[in-house]
Amino acid sequence: MYCKYIKRLIDVGVSLIVLPLILLIAIILSLVIYFEDKGPVFYNAWRTGRYGERFKMYKFRSMRVDSPDIRLPDGSTYNADDDCRVTRIGRFMRKTSLDELPQFLNVLKGDMSLVGPRPILADRSIDEYNALELRRLDVRPGITGYSQAYYRNSIGQREKFEHDVYYVDNISFCFDIKILLKTFLSVFRKENVYISSDSSQ
Repeated sequence: MYCKYIKRLIDVGVSLIVLPLILLIAIILSLVIYFEDKGPVFYNAWRTGRYGERFKMYKFRSMRVDSPDIRLPDGSTYNADDDCRVTRIGRFMRKTSLDELPQFLNVLKGDMSLVGPRPILADRSIDEYNALELRRLDVRPGITGYSQAYYRNSIGQREKFEHDVYYVDNISFCFDIKILLKTFLSVFRKENVYISSDSSQ
């Protein structure tokens, strides 16, 4: 009952409440992002969602225009405190997760949920996905998730996927609330914002 109906109702209700409150923050961030390097405000990238459906995920742009795509050995995106591709406002947004705010639009549309595995890049066919990656697709991807709340960027891609599958197998209202509370705490404390030196191994 929760997974099929209640979770989606909560997603829609929270998004409708939060989006008007986000609008003022979005206006301010948009002006700062644009005037720092005169580039686009949003970074919209294709992601793989539930059941393998592709969707465009919305984010505030945190990198300089035309920055190269740098990946770690495990295929995850490079993310470090000294990354010269990141703008000044982008560094602030990443530490506070403000760059993720536009994803409430994705939640309202039904592409994403408040809580779920973080969506991965749609740069491969799902025929190439391994068992862990496929299992994650049984639920909508989330603005935050079990891996994001507790580990953020301190662990490698495979370990994140293992935690995501644990979430899929144990999803519940109480688990979602616990993840949301932990997410707020992690963001407030600025925990595990950047990937550790051995997490990509």
